[in-house]
Amino acid sequence: MAVHDVQSSSPRTGAQAVIAHATDPARRADVLFRVRREQGHEISSWWMVGAFFLVSAGVIALLSFVPGGH
Repeated sequence: MAVHDVQSSSPRTGAQAVIAHATDPARRADVLFRVRREQGHEISSWWMVGAFFLVSAGVIALLSFVPGGH
């Protein structure tokens, strides 16, 4: 049996090993923040819109402290 045949039957990287043994991809050990929710319990897109404006306002507020602006 050749060495190439043994390597082709096993995963070549750690990520492939995790995926090969995963029963539910959303619950993999290398996925930190992905959550599978029930139908109808998804997060509202308005939270993302609000987060965008909040982060944008924070960046603008912090940039106002940078000297040399008009």
